[in-house]
Amino acid sequence: MQDMSIHWYDWVGLLGVICILISYLLLQLERLSADSLNYSLANLIGALLIILSLLYEFNLSAMIIESAWAVISIFGVVKFFKRKVAEKPLSNVE
Repeated sequence: MQDMSIHWYDWVGLLGVICILISYLLLQLERLSADSLNYSLANLIGALLIILSLLYEFNLSAMIIESAWAVISIFGVVKFFKRKVAEKPLSNVE
């Protein structure tokens, strides 16, 4: 029979799942924008927490999807900051 106790890393993984699900819910409720920093960060943090839990109870398919989720979220964070830099008005230097 398999041990059904919940370990600390299970809680970490569940917290990651909650981060991702809440960010997706807020996106669907139009409370977050897909190009917002908060959306990308919530997805990145969620994916990293799930990856951490997978280091203790490995599952290849879950590791692949969460790694891809993290990379895509990093892309979103970088895109956000590039957009902010491009929007920043140039100061007049005389």
